[in-house]
Amino acid sequence: MKIRNLVELFSILPEDERIIVDVLRQIVIEALPEYCKEKISYNVPFFYGHKGICIIWPSTVPRGGIKEGVLLGFWYGNKLNDRDGFLSHGTNKQIFYKIYHTPEEIDERPIKKLLKEAIKLDGAFRRVS
Repeated sequence: MKIRNLVELFSILPEDERIIVDVLRQIVIEALPEYCKEKISYNVPFFYGHKGICIIWPSTVPRGGIKEGVLLGFWYGNKLNDRDGFLSHGTNKQIFYKIYHTPEEIDERPIKKLLKEAIKLDGAFRRVS
């Protein structure tokens, strides 16, 4: 499977996953500064600035490690200050994540709080020329 754009991705997703991906994308896009970009990487939406910030992985796309729902993963989640214990980390030492099974589970506040922190961390990766 090689997904090249969002239209191709949305065409293979069941409706519930498509809605969750769309809602999460909008939250992320609104929170990211202009220098950050979105691309399809690993067949899923991947957001990056100087380095990776977060990824949205629907369970329909193979190799995400989840059987159902949509994973919102923070690329450097292990370095984020997650005081509320919002994220899980499973066996991955770097990517911390939250899995959503319904759109109703999505609460913007903790996501925006972690995105703010992830963006601040990404700024620390900026190369000094």
